[in-house]
Amino acid sequence: MTEVNFQFAHPGLLVLLALLPILAWLKGRTGQVAALGFPSVAAARDAGAKIRNKAGGFLATLRLLALGALIIALARPQLGKGTTEVEASGIDIILAIDVSGSMEALDFQLKGNRVNRLEVVKDVVARFVEDRPNDRIGILAFAGRPYLVSPLTLDHDWLLRRLESVKIGQVEDGTAIGSAIVSAANHLKEQEAKSRIVVLLTDGMNNSGAANPATASEAAKAFGIKIYTVGAGTRGQAPMPMRTQFGGTRLRMVEVDIDEEALRAVADQTGGQYFRATDTDSLEQVYEVINKLETTKRKLKKYENVDEWFLFALVPAIFFLGLERLLGETRLRRLP
Repeated sequence: MTEVNFQFAHPGLLVLLALLPILAWLKGRTGQVAALGFPSVAAARDAGAKIRNKAGGFLATLRLLALGALIIALARPQLGKGTTEVEASGIDIILAIDVSGSMEALDFQLKGNRVNRLEVVKDVVARFVEDRPNDRIGILAFAGRPYLVSPLTLDHDWLLRRLESVKIGQVEDGTAIGSAIVSAANHLKEQEAKSRIVVLLTDGMNNSGAANPATASEAAKAFGIKIYTVGAGTRGQAPMPMRTQFGGTRLRMVEVDIDEEALRAVADQTGGQYFRATDTDSLEQVYEVINKLETTKRKLKKYENVDEWFLFALVPAIFFLGLERLLGETRLRRLP
């Protein structure tokens, strides 16, 4: 990343520029007593007093311009050209998101409006991604089976566009937690990152796929992969939109069924933690905690080259001063 910055080495000297309007005002307010006497106003006019007054003002303007340019030159204007290289943090993260039909439950709110669980999860996950610009992050969605939304990448703009495309109903329904863990581990196991993490969010119980969560977490542990599990949804019952025979929808209260024991076991076995989020605020807090638990120092390499631009101010200063001296020796000079 290349940055171009215009700066002054001694910016405090620029305060002197504020004196120039004061000098101009004092020059216009006071004047010398005439050295010559004239018998009448007409004689003074014929002597060209008006022309010399204008000439004197022009010469004074040149002196002020020269002084202003000299002050800018002394402040040393510089053009800095810097290059910053950001290294990856060494942390690879797969965000596994449940997109089963139960994620349509309307028990969460976003900006004061009731929305389904998936929309809130996408909003919270997007902010989690934005807070970790130096991590390689990938997204895995799962319902009856897992599918890769985005591989591990540092291009988080593209990652967020892929996250926005995640919807319910893109694969067969179900909750394949074990298969999701296996798939996430397969995408991480060959990476050379110093830390490999899965953040798995679900609102249900494992009821699909060939792998069970316990066996899958053992495999993840063998590869040194840590898993944080998140159970999302209210306790008890949640409002679920149901389609009517007339093509509309109505809300129906359904039982929430999360296998917290299995999710906690997965997290404990791999060195992670289990969290429960029952509303939008608690879900945000969960990802904030995970963000703080998995931190690393940002690595920056910065190169800077500075070009001095004081000559671009010094040359005009010399020019204005020289022009003022030259014209002062012509018929525009002040009368003694």
